Amino acid sequence: MKALMLTAALLLTPLASAQSLYDQLGQKQGISAIVEEMLYRVGGDERIVHHFDGVDIMRVHQLITEQVCNVVGGPCEYSGESMRVSHEGMGVTHADFNALVEHLIVAMEKHDVPVAAQNQLLAKLAPMYDDIVE
Repeated sequence: MKALMLTAALLLTPLASAQSLYDQLGQKQGISAIVEEMLYRVGGDERIVHHFDGVDIMRVHQLITEQVCNVVGGPCEYSGESMRVSHEGMGVTHADFNALVEHLIVAMEKHDVPVAAQNQLLAKLAPMYDDIVE
């Protein structure tokens, strides 16, 4: 009887909680849209926009999309350099990193990503901090 009740409880669990993080982010198309929104916001942020001077923003968009897709278990392969190599000498500070994360969160909110999924993504990206911030 307990097993039957447990099975029934699992079947009644909302589908969203069973979705992968990749699915909750909208798969590759959704991730791409989130990254685009984040980069758009960065472009208007005088605190950090200087870190993107002279870079191919379309390539940055592609690489961040690939990396996020890969990190959340999607079918993407990241084709860029390591975070340490790609950020070497940029002088990224703790405040700069936090500003980018702020824009990522706002972008996820705009695309209706559930807060739990936002937190899961941030937890997966957090280990990159030490390789990005100098």
